[in-house]
Amino acid sequence: MATVIGLCLRVKLKHFFPPHYKVDIKVAPGSHADEVSVNKQLNDKERVAAALENPNLRELVEECLYSNEL
Repeated sequence: MATVIGLCLRVKLKHFFPPHYKVDIKVAPGSHADEVSVNKQLNDKERVAAALENPNLRELVEECLYSNEL
């Protein structure tokens, strides 16, 4: 779930910051068994783009971000 949460954060922040801002999302040290891999996935532009091309994952991210907005 860490990658899904991180992906949701990345998408949400992308909507609020101008395109020239660089955002790095990192799992706190010691909070995940594979934090290096999670950090690598969350900060690789190509991996994030590929993840968001997956319709099921894209739907999950959108549900996470927009379920509370009215």
